[in-house]
Amino acid sequence: DIDHLNLRVQKELVEWLNWLKADIGFDGWRFDFAKGYSADVAKIYIDRSEPSFAVAEIWTSLAYGGDGKPNLNQDQHRQELVNWVDKVGGKGPATTFDFTTKGILNVAVEGELWRLRGTDGKAPGMIGWWPAKAVTFVDNHDTGSTQHMWPFPSDRVMQGYAYILTHPGTPCIFYDHFFDWGLKEEINRLVSVRTRHGIHSESKLQIIEADADLYLAEIDGKVIVKLGPRYDVGNLIPAGFKVAAHGNDYAVW
Repeated sequence: DIDHLNLRVQKELVEWLNWLKADIGFDGWRFDFAKGYSADVAKIYIDRSEPSFAVAEIWTSLAYGGDGKPNLNQDQHRQELVNWVDKVGGKGPATTFDFTTKGILNVAVEGELWRLRGTDGKAPGMIGWWPAKAVTFVDNHDTGSTQHMWPFPSDRVMQGYAYILTHPGTPCIFYDHFFDWGLKEEINRLVSVRTRHGIHSESKLQIIEADADLYLAEIDGKVIVKLGPRYDVGNLIPAGFKVAAHGNDYAVW
């Protein structure tokens, strides 16, 4: 174990980070198992190395009901992510992985898309509260891949990408999905839609519909995304929008 409260440890880690930055060329940090040490310590490392970007892995359990499924309200879970960023410095480069969105998406794409509209009408994950500081993802090396600890439903992975690549937050693409699963072209189409229309971490999200078999949302008035098997949604799509990407149970206009 590393004693992060030890001043010598802090000094040597800061020196190492600055070496990585100045000599090797890295300009961003990922804080693994960030709940294992205080946000105050992470703040020291960030303040003294001044990365352009930093993201923390704060993986805690969602709140579950008696049916074994996540509660609709996950405010306590996303509040923990927000609190970490607040303590480290909300005006700095610190962000956190949006585990709240990941956990809700996991279940929502299995015929419960109503979960993607929170009780306040906004996105139910961290992106609904502080999207500029939320790094969204479908799976990572822990949740998916060989560890398979909390995997996204494998036949619905592209629905997950259709969501995070059109929504606020900073989306993160999993290496395995991009290079090993044969999804590179499909994911790239969604990336190009995001880039072409200037969708960014603080883009405005308007949720049009969130039902069991349909989630429909408009982003910045430029992009509309549909998740779910419901096919006939033409009456909900404003004139002038054309399909830019589509796949199994998702479409983007």
